[in-house]
Amino acid sequence: MYLVNVSGNLLIILAISSDSHLHTPMYFFLFNLSLVDICFTSTTVPKMLANILTQNKVITYQGCITQMYFFLLFAGLDVCLLTVMAYDRFVAICHPLHYAVIMNPRLCGLLILMSWIMIVSLFYCTGLGVYLNSAATHSSQLSAVASVMYTVVTPMLNPFIYSLRNKDIKGGLKRVFGVEVINRSIILGLNKCP
Repeated sequence: MYLVNVSGNLLIILAISSDSHLHTPMYFFLFNLSLVDICFTSTTVPKMLANILTQNKVITYQGCITQMYFFLLFAGLDVCLLTVMAYDRFVAICHPLHYAVIMNPRLCGLLILMSWIMIVSLFYCTGLGVYLNSAATHSSQLSAVASVMYTVVTPMLNPFIYSLRNKDIKGGLKRVFGVEVINRSIILGLNKCP
């Protein structure tokens, strides 16, 4: 699941950055969402995989605080980017004639910056309270399942939900890799479907 997450998000980043047709506000936000999803998953999954392989469940205090810091940063950025993307779609649907004026590059950059700033004030205060709470009040098995769903499954599905079913992204990938590679992977993927 980790490899699917990273490769799917990297494909989106590659398609958007290399195809000039995709240099629009919506794809700017999708690019950032894919980047944040890779970082978000990479803060916890490599350590979790190492723990599973070595059967060692120890983490240093500094390692725990560092991991928690980046986990909360990228989780908050994920939420803020999804909010910004919702605003972008609202403007595109409700004010289509004014879209280019409202969603200019300056506003897009400002929205991304505000996403970063909001995280610091909103998520760190509440996150510290949750994660520094007593371990006795939580079920470890339930917490582990919830953690995997939140840290691996959701970021893994974001490329499929937001981009890979999008004809513009598919077109961008075709232009980057060539039509044959994409068609072959789609056919192989369809053959695996029930």
